[in-house]
Amino acid sequence: MRNYSTQMEAAKKGIITPEMEIVAKKEYIEPEQLRELVAKGEVAIPCNINHKSISPEGIGTRMRTKINVNLGISGDVKDYDMEMEKVDMALKFGAEAIMDLSNYGKTNKFRQALVEKSPAMIGTVPMYDAIGYLDKDLLEITAKDFLRVVRAHAEEGVDFMTIHAGINKRAVEAFVRDKRKMNIVSRGGSLLFAWMAMTGNENPFYEYYDEVLDILREFDVTISLGDALRPGCLDDATDGGQIAELIELGALTERAWAKDVQVMVEGPGHMAMDQIAANMKLQKRICHNAPFYVLGPLVSDIFPGYDHITSAIGGAIAAANGADFLCYVTPAEHLRLPDADDVKEGVIASRIAAHAADIAKGVPHAMDADNAMAKARHALDWEEMFKVAVDPEKARRYYESTPIAERHTCSMCGKMCAVRTTNMILNGEKVEFCTEK
Repeated sequence: MRNYSTQMEAAKKGIITPEMEIVAKKEYIEPEQLRELVAKGEVAIPCNINHKSISPEGIGTRMRTKINVNLGISGDVKDYDMEMEKVDMALKFGAEAIMDLSNYGKTNKFRQALVEKSPAMIGTVPMYDAIGYLDKDLLEITAKDFLRVVRAHAEEGVDFMTIHAGINKRAVEAFVRDKRKMNIVSRGGSLLFAWMAMTGNENPFYEYYDEVLDILREFDVTISLGDALRPGCLDDATDGGQIAELIELGALTERAWAKDVQVMVEGPGHMAMDQIAANMKLQKRICHNAPFYVLGPLVSDIFPGYDHITSAIGGAIAAANGADFLCYVTPAEHLRLPDADDVKEGVIASRIAAHAADIAKGVPHAMDADNAMAKARHALDWEEMFKVAVDPEKARRYYESTPIAERHTCSMCGKMCAVRTTNMILNGEKVEFCTEK
């Protein structure tokens, strides 16, 4: 019987939990060092007590950069089998977290199946599910109704929840005063803004924040403080609304930690490259080194169909400068609900960004696989190259798609392969292209 409610409470009491032991082994860190980071809030281990199939992961200081995949049912696409196919694809290519963003109908069965099956962390945005779960229109929903949805998700085993508690009346004033090209692009943020405007009330997640925290603490759910006022285009980045909300999120972070609730803070969506590093440092400073979770950032607005690339560029810069958790973006971003192939492309792009950043940050053993690939390429050992590759099926398909004269090289250089030539010379062999058969 555990004598603590959350990973943070255990860490503050000097207890190293089984989950901390698992994470420490994965991250090549001493369990006691990890416990200290969890106690300070610099590492979160999202792990609901009801999520029995989870393989715990750490997010934050000294941890590998983690990847999240968004999926879920929409009003236009109600195919649960397709969503489960996306889950399988996300797990196959190494996503550490899956967010169910379903916003149509009674989604609890899908969510419960997801929690039962997935070793990855599961996240949700209760605000998305409120209308379908409660079967009420937005204006009819009360503050207490929103809390009912939070409790339902916690009971079902969700490991972290995006709660848009920072878009209070003060932050809204800054948003309205500082005119934007794209206004609010956060779905949850826009719904709360509309609810606040129509009712005249304060944001219920801000007004009843302590009650939200009590629910999350009961099930050890990590709060992911949503950035409702994140920029939706380059021109809106680092404006008054974004910074005003970030200041609120810093205060909300400390309030959550005081109740032993683990915290992640969500960050910007669209941002020019030259602003990313400064934004990462600003967030870490204002939010007391809490783990930072970013969507992208997308470094250009004009490449629909390729936003998995614009976000991977921004994600690599962000993670190299302090971001801890990357939300993937697919080629379908801004265009439609992604399919399984889009999910694969999005995960791979985000993994490239996260891996590149981990190497730049000197994360222990981050470059081991790269060194293994270099060794295999030096030996022209194609089977070993495919084994090391993140997507071995695609690598093999490309290699075998064009007939080659020399089996040990590829069709790009053939017998003029630089590796082959150098190996032969260093082995004392003669290189004679015209006479070779």
